[in-house]
This record gives sequence, structure tokens and C-alpha cells, in this order.
Amino acid sequence: MNTGKIYKIVGLSLVALMVASCSKYFEVNPDMRTELNTADKVGQLLVTAYPMTDHLLFSETASDNATDKGPGSYANNDIARGSYYWAELTRTDESYSPNSYWLDMYRIIAAANHAIEAVDDNSAAFGAKGQHYKGEALITRAYAHHMLVSLFSKAYQINGDNSSYGIPYITMPEKNAFQDYDRGTVASVYENIEKDLVEGMKLIKGIVYKQSKFHFNEKAANAFAARFYLFKGEYDKVIQYSSAVFPENNFKQNIRPVAGSWKAVGNPNQLFVSATAPYNLLLANVGTKFMGSSASNRYGGAKALTDMITAVNVTSGRFYQYLTSIGGDPEKPQLNKYILSPQGTSTQVLFSADEVLINRAEAYTQTDQFELALKDLNDFAEVRIVDYKVASHQITEQKVLSFYNTNDLKAGLIQTVLDFRQKAFAHEGFRWFDINRHGLEIEHKHYDSNMQMTVDILKKDDLRRVFQLPTSTALSGLPKNPR
Repeated sequence: MNTGKIYKIVGLSLVALMVASCSKYFEVNPDMRTELNTADKVGQLLVTAYPMTDHLLFSETASDNATDKGPGSYANNDIARGSYYWAELTRTDESYSPNSYWLDMYRIIAAANHAIEAVDDNSAAFGAKGQHYKGEALITRAYAHHMLVSLFSKAYQINGDNSSYGIPYITMPEKNAFQDYDRGTVASVYENIEKDLVEGMKLIKGIVYKQSKFHFNEKAANAFAARFYLFKGEYDKVIQYSSAVFPENNFKQNIRPVAGSWKAVGNPNQLFVSATAPYNLLLANVGTKFMGSSASNRYGGAKALTDMITAVNVTSGRFYQYLTSIGGDPEKPQLNKYILSPQGTSTQVLFSADEVLINRAEAYTQTDQFELALKDLNDFAEVRIVDYKVASHQITEQKVLSFYNTNDLKAGLIQTVLDFRQKAFAHEGFRWFDINRHGLEIEHKHYDSNMQMTVDILKKDDLRRVFQLPTSTALSGLPKNPR
């Protein structure tokens, strides 16, 4: 690939989005380059440097957490249907589409870049507080780019070829309507993410927020680092950063008590998004169309999903999950993980202690530390299995080999991790990343008006694994993903 070729992005639209979202902080003069004259104003800007929309409608529907329910009394959403068919989603006017998520991530990046520039230009005046905010801005910039490259580029190939198209990595404020960028490569994007993340984590040490769970606090930053290095295949660093979240290694006491106190209260969705609970590391208030629509749409969660979540697993037990349904229809299930406001917004969990623990279990497995992997998996299972008893439900090497019908313990443990992650984090947006990281082949069934079924299989090297760039980027000459 000729990565030296220069392309353009319509920068003005990104800045306009960012300015609009920050207007309540900059009511007199929307030009942030002249308004960011104190460290506190940089901090106010960074309140907006977090997601305002999500990728769940298209990424979860593209995964094997969705199915075609067939013709019937179901809603038809263009984004859900296109995602389920792994088609190019060309609409730019549809909310919560790849287009809206792309713009939202670049809005975050634009805000971060203005914050970084302001701190660099006023380093002495802003002092230590300014450096803290620069660290936060670097991490939010890294996070937004990582989400973009994970959705709009091929998955990072561990010890492989990463010269395929990346996404534009923007490190300077856009001061003109048009600026020149290129997509780079997946490798170059990962290099830039790592640079920002490492520097940002150094700078945020000791940072204090009024609402720490809505900012990249130190625990959340370590969780992001653990996820990033898991995707990159640097497993010793996954273990390092995961372990730093709870240095006392008391994960079991700090992850979601799903089959314990949550089960006792019934509907746990308030607890799921609690800003005071130790299991939530980073939260964001986002606009979403996913919660109810996954149940009501023809293409989305169905009874097969709830059956999968609550099926007997390697523990010989079942995960507890509080489930409801629309109108009592089992084909319209709802996982009560979120609370949707009348305005269509929801608090969502971007990083949790649960994810950190399961990521560490995968890293231990990949480094052949099987006893430690089993310890993490058992800690994870103990708080999720209905009526858990050590004698009945403890995961052992023999259980893994038998349940997955394999003689390869490592392969069995990786399958356990993937199964646990799919079941425990259903509708949280992780499954699509696992499908691509591990090259999992999945199938989608399609039904015609007579309920005749055909099956489409997403093969390991299928180009449809990469979401197409929004149509608007073609206007600036940015090359599309191959099809």
C-alpha cells in the first residue's frame, strides 16, 4: 500500500460538532483557541471529550449476538438490517450509525487536541493541573482512535502483517476547513495510540476529579491499557496493567455481584451503571437506539441470545442474568443493563473491573500460566453462577478439556474466556471485537417471506469484517475499505 499518499478529511464539520457540544462552557466566544486561557477551562472542555453516541446498534447486530427473527411484528431499522447482512451502511442521516460514531470519535479527538495545544502553549501558567489535563486529553485521544481502528480497519495481527489501511490519526487542532491527512496503516495507528497512552498515563498520576467515574481516572486508564495490549498481543503488559487496577488482587470482591446482591434486588440496572460501585471504572452518558430496538427490531436479540447466556457452561452451572421482554414475547428479550431516559440517552459502562479480570485470564492463558488463568476464571464465575458451590462448579483443567472436547488445555481455556465474555458482556459491545481478534467464523440465518432459510457465513478473511468508512469521507478522497 502507498501510505505516503495524502488524503483529506472535512475538518470543519468535526470542529463544528465539537464547538456545538461545548457551547455551554464557551458561551461568549466559541473559538476555543482564544478561550482556553486557564487550566480549569481545559478541564471543562475535557468533560465533553467522551462518547456521546455508541456503536452497539451496528456492532452487536453484526455479531452472533443477533439473529433474523423472520417476518412478523418486528420493527425494521435500516442500520440493524444492514449490519446483520454485513452490508455497506451508506446512510449519513441515521443516528447511531457508523457515520455518527465516526464523527463522534473525531469530535472527541478534536476536543483533546485543543486541550493539549492550550496546555502546551501555557505550560508554566497552568502548572501541575494543566499537565494532569494534558494526560487526560492524550488518553481520550488514544481511546477514540483505538475505537475507530477497531471498527473501521482490520483487526491487529499479532506477529503479523499490519500494513492494511488504518484511520487518520489526528494530533493537531484543525484550524482550516480542509487539512491533509492519510489513513496510515493499522501498525502506525497502534504506534500512535501507544505513544499517547503511555505519556498520558504518566501525566494523570494523582489526578482528582469531582466525578471520577466519568473521566479517565487511573484505574480506568490501566483498564484501557490492558485492553489495548490484549488487542496488540503483548500479554505481559496486559497482566501488568490489569493487576494495577486492584493491586491487592481482590477482584472477586470488586466485580459485579450478579448472582449475589444483584439477584437479591431483582432488576439490577441501577446497580449496573452505579457511579459509586467499585466494578465500574469509566462511565459515559450517551445517546443510543440500541436498548429497546435490539428487542423490537427484526434483526437483533432473540430467545436464542438469552438461551445462550443462560446455558450450562464449563462450570456445569449457569450464569444468572435478569431478563425481561417486550410484551412478554420471548423473541423480544431485554437485558436489563441500562436505563433509557425519555431523551434517548443512557449511562453506559466503557470499562469495568469484570472486563479487566477476564482480559487478564486471557493473558495468563496466552503466556501458559494456566493455574493463574483458572484462578481468575473461577473468581469471575463464583459471583455469576446461580447457587455457586465450589464442589460443584469450580473450573478444573479436566473440566475444560472435557467440556470443549479437546486435548489442548490452552485452546480450551481460550474458548472458556471467549464463552464467558460473550455471555457476561452481551450487549456491551465486546463480541464483535472478539470475533475479529480471534478470526471466529460466525453465521447469520436469513428468512424470506415464506420462512425459507438461507445461511451466510462470515469467513475468517471476509472483507465484510471491517465496517465501511462513512460515505461522507469519500467526498474528501479518503480511500474506502476494500470489498
